Amino acid sequence: MPDQPTLRQVLNGHTGQVSLDPKLVFLIEDIATACRTIGSRLRDAAFEGAHGLAGNTNVQGEDQKKLDLIADDIMQRSCATSPALAALVSEEREDPHWFKTPEAGDYLLYCDPLDGSSNIDVNLSVGSIFSVCGVDRDGDRQLLKPGTAQCCAGYAIYGPAMMLVLSVGTGVLGFSCDYDTGEFRLTHARMSIPEETSEFAINASRQRFWDAPIRRYVDECLAGQEGPRGRDFNMRWTASMVADVHRILMRGGVFMYPADADNRARGGKLRLLYEANPMAYLIEQAGGAATGGQDRILTISPQSHHQRVPVILGSSAEVARLAEYHAG
Repeated sequence: MPDQPTLRQVLNGHTGQVSLDPKLVFLIEDIATACRTIGSRLRDAAFEGAHGLAGNTNVQGEDQKKLDLIADDIMQRSCATSPALAALVSEEREDPHWFKTPEAGDYLLYCDPLDGSSNIDVNLSVGSIFSVCGVDRDGDRQLLKPGTAQCCAGYAIYGPAMMLVLSVGTGVLGFSCDYDTGEFRLTHARMSIPEETSEFAINASRQRFWDAPIRRYVDECLAGQEGPRGRDFNMRWTASMVADVHRILMRGGVFMYPADADNRARGGKLRLLYEANPMAYLIEQAGGAATGGQDRILTISPQSHHQRVPVILGSSAEVARLAEYHAG
């Protein structure tokens, strides 16, 4: 049997790494249960006829896949029994779902139940992203909180191994699913991002829309050893934020989905509350940096539940360079 501590042992402080509010532990375990169930449904989707489009669009006008809706339902039902969960904000729901009248000490959950679902039919990695904030006072229904208010954030990645990666403000921990028992066990005790990197991730098909700072950065990287950076860079793009960010947490890099001429009127591409904020939180906890171009993502004041923002995150020296290019 594996000797790595389980998620429950780590969250309950048995390993000396963290000690949390029991109500938050309960919620994180419910999120982990939801992720295990989503992973199982993904594995069985071809047998259950769950591939393909659902015939609906979400609040952002994007086509929903059947598994988007299945994952959203699993997350809602799995977390509904958490006694301190007041509300859920999901990419797949136009309005927040309130479970109870909020009380001081309760929690709010923000999630993208199935990130990168366009990869499902071609059997590439997808994931689930989540963020947790606290309720400050009785009856407080304020859901538009900045990323600095997060007390926990993480994601599950469904790939060759199912992993749960999370932070409660004391670094980033990675747990792998033991399929024999269904438990998540600690396999990556302290995930960290090197300050510099020779790898970047961006959707190059959008090059014609890029602003000058992004174009300059990518051109300099592609110039390789003969260019101003003096070294070769690799370019990656998975079309799943979870997969691209996971690669950065494992070996460094920078991820870019910037504002451009095509998406600027909408604010960008990625949603602040349940995509940009939790990933920025994880990246910073691992020693990296996250910006929208000039402003730190975690300090952005949200204006709506589904607000979009530009995202640049990863190795701190590269993010600083990109911020410098934007400032210039």
